[in-house]
Amino acid sequence: LIEQSFEHKRIPKEYMMASILFAFSNAAGLAFKINHNGYENYPNLYLALIGSRGDAKSPAMHLATSALTKFDNEEYENNQKTNRGPDLAERKQFLIQNATIEAAMYAHYKNPYSIGLYVDELFVLFEKMANGNNSEGAQWRTFLLQGFTNHHIDVIRKTTESYRIPKSYPTLLGSIQHQFIPKMFANGNLESGFIDRILFTTPLTRNCRLSGSQIASHVISNYNNNLDSLLNYRKHMESENKEYAIPIRRDAEEMLNDYLQKLILTKEVLPGMEEEYNAKMQISIYKFVILVHLINNSLNNNYQCEISLEEVDLAILINEFYFLNFKIVLGKKNEVVDPKILLSEIIKLAKVNNIPQKDIVALTGRSKGYISKLYNS
Repeated sequence: LIEQSFEHKRIPKEYMMASILFAFSNAAGLAFKINHNGYENYPNLYLALIGSRGDAKSPAMHLATSALTKFDNEEYENNQKTNRGPDLAERKQFLIQNATIEAAMYAHYKNPYSIGLYVDELFVLFEKMANGNNSEGAQWRTFLLQGFTNHHIDVIRKTTESYRIPKSYPTLLGSIQHQFIPKMFANGNLESGFIDRILFTTPLTRNCRLSGSQIASHVISNYNNNLDSLLNYRKHMESENKEYAIPIRRDAEEMLNDYLQKLILTKEVLPGMEEEYNAKMQISIYKFVILVHLINNSLNNNYQCEISLEEVDLAILINEFYFLNFKIVLGKKNEVVDPKILLSEIIKLAKVNNIPQKDIVALTGRSKGYISKLYNS
């Protein structure tokens, strides 16, 4: 599917891979986990596709999640036929697109094994989180921070229903224009650790050759059948309120332990933001191990077999691939200067060096009153 969507729809391979990971992450839910080193780990991921307009981000997202959308459409239609009141929001679903934070958490409460946040433009969400006066933004950030490690979420209300999600499992897939990269790092998104939890996907492959053919129907069918296989298995586990701890072969566990030790030692010599990201890599490696195992065994519906050495090896490659992408994003962040931040830094430097305000006005072209206001504050 990755190869043919690249050839015939000109979808960058890394966008398609990220979207597939999201689809299987959402389909798996709390049905599968790994118990290792005293921790429980689940495969929920937060993925952001970065690029310019026309980079085929949306087609990748739509193609990978079509089976999930089909299920949601059927549930919506069934719910409309049987329930035309306000309880329509209680339908079973995998993806939510346009929702307030209250609605998103309530949808997760009604779908406790997973809820997928599917956002075509992530900029709006990042902007909310970066706005200190927007209480919804702060709530979104808290929800996603807690959800990354599957913490419980208590929602207490005075006038409406209060509820508790004992073990959260949100997933996130969205796209963002590269011009907005500085916004992602602004006003608490970086300091809170939210940025470190996102798997950024930058455009590394490009196909400029137009194809006169389509993706082979059997390729799409095989992919959707594999995803449906996981969905059906997960639904069975959810109906019985069960979780399955996937066993790991001894040699695979040794490779995983060696890699974790390497991450821990590497963390000590990395620069600031890379060091923080490294800490989250020690969690995301488990998520990738589970997902590689589930994708690998979807064809034969053999999810209960042991995790193999080859699966851990591939998960490590994917984990390192996203670390590479994070470093690329850091480079792009430094290339794009936010004018407000730049002006603020200029004024700080001017005050330290006793440079008069008239010189700042001449340098920046801003009004005397505006510069004076910033200078005095």
